Amino acid sequence: MARLSSVASFICLAGVASLVAFGPSAAQQAGPALSGTVSAGQQALEGVLVSARKDGSTITVTVVSDKDGRYSFPAARLEPGDYALRIRAVGYDLEGPAKVSVAADKAATADLALHATKDLASQLTNAEWLASMPGTDAQKGQLLNCVGCHTLSRPLFSKYTAEEFLTLILPRMQGYVNQSMPSHPQLRRAERLREERGDQRVQVYRGVADYLASINLSSKSTWNFELKTLPRPAGAATRVIYTEYDLPRETIEPHDVIVDRQGMVWFSSFGEQNLGKLDPHTGKLTEFAIPEHKPGFPTGLLGLRSDAEGNLWFGNMYQATIARFDPKTETFRFWPLEGEENIDAAQINMVSPQSAAVDGKVWAQNNGFAGIHRLDVATGRIETFEPFKGMSGPHNIYDVIPDSKNNIYFTDFRQRHIGRLDARTGKIDLFETPTANSAPRRGWMDAQDRLWFGEYRADRIGMFDTKKEEFKEWPIPPRWSSPYDVVVDRNGDAWTGSMLSDQVTRLNPATGEMINYLLPRSTNIRRVFVDNSTTPVSFWVGNNHGASIVKVEPLE
Repeated sequence: MARLSSVASFICLAGVASLVAFGPSAAQQAGPALSGTVSAGQQALEGVLVSARKDGSTITVTVVSDKDGRYSFPAARLEPGDYALRIRAVGYDLEGPAKVSVAADKAATADLALHATKDLASQLTNAEWLASMPGTDAQKGQLLNCVGCHTLSRPLFSKYTAEEFLTLILPRMQGYVNQSMPSHPQLRRAERLREERGDQRVQVYRGVADYLASINLSSKSTWNFELKTLPRPAGAATRVIYTEYDLPRETIEPHDVIVDRQGMVWFSSFGEQNLGKLDPHTGKLTEFAIPEHKPGFPTGLLGLRSDAEGNLWFGNMYQATIARFDPKTETFRFWPLEGEENIDAAQINMVSPQSAAVDGKVWAQNNGFAGIHRLDVATGRIETFEPFKGMSGPHNIYDVIPDSKNNIYFTDFRQRHIGRLDARTGKIDLFETPTANSAPRRGWMDAQDRLWFGEYRADRIGMFDTKKEEFKEWPIPPRWSSPYDVVVDRNGDAWTGSMLSDQVTRLNPATGEMINYLLPRSTNIRRVFVDNSTTPVSFWVGNNHGASIVKVEPLE
């Protein structure tokens, strides 16, 4: 059954002009609570996201206009009350703010009039900026590291010269940890060991600085390139309902969002020492405070995964600690790194207990030196492996994913490797993805021991059959989609989300057919989760820079 949630808010591009009239009785179960048309002049517009939020509420429901420009909110989704309406349609603004009243016994209508926007730049996604700006893929690809902390509009609107970027801005940006955002920056205590150094780093900075200064506003009053936009949703991409749940502080960054067997929504706070729980039935938000094991070091957690018993596991990043939370007793247990592994750059992002029942071992990675840890839960002993020790070049073990026998597979985000570490022998094998410089990022192992993962720099979903040792890839349009993570639902469809285009992609691997669902507002997508208990399945993601949680419910 579909679950309704309750903590949400929607911050939009503009208000809505509407003509409100009450139509036929909505007492019939099948009738809509609110419906209308969306048009610009005489043209009906398909693919316009229309959002409704009740006064005083923290929940926003969004639907999408069809090929005839019509939108409709099911009666069960809007309770009686006064609602503010918002839209998302790149290239358009609404005539002015308005409200609509929804009654228990009447269906409301609101026809929405749009006009061409006078400020297109403020509406562009990161993917649209990259599609618009001149330059090679290599030059544009340098900017993919920026979007983890802020949008590309910041450097594009800036007036810094190449020298200012080189000597002031880029070194300062490099000094922030990856969970920083403009309202909550945090400084690194040390640099990762397998990153560029010295002259090599200066050359990287110089290339970025020269490129940014050539496309920003440092030498001109406006950009010397055309602003390009992606097409609005159409067809199946319009048959969807979104629900967004606001969180109470802008500094809450819900990085990973998962739904447990009881229907509770859990999330990791990327920049704060809290584990969050949202009760979608009551709207109650509970935050469980996490003690600091390295005071003075950056705070926050990233990956969040559950074991077979329903315990939640995570790495406390720069606090260099593996953690487990028991939802039944609401208690934590911690395993801090000790000794020579606990360097200042230690960074445990991912902890993977999915197959721990096999041998009582839990895997984790360490970004500080591209290492892998294995925790014996019973004894507390932590083993450390360094797959790239003695190898040249930068490496970054981003994710660790166990197979059914608790062998560990890992992604090398700086290169194109999928690695395997044999749990029994310690033997390490490296496999190269078919596409060069693909930057495999987060992954998920299916019941057939096939590893699904996002290829961040190649705009692809990748699959590695661990038994056949064979790869398969599916391109994900548009260019600069940069998928972060992949999960497969009960029907065999693969889901991913773009950090750059605000789109969620649903892929049928057998046919190659896919649907891109545009989210209601700018959403820094990270971990993706599919709830297979609903019909159809529903998709969850955190708005990492928007302090909200988003549920996507396809209608087919």
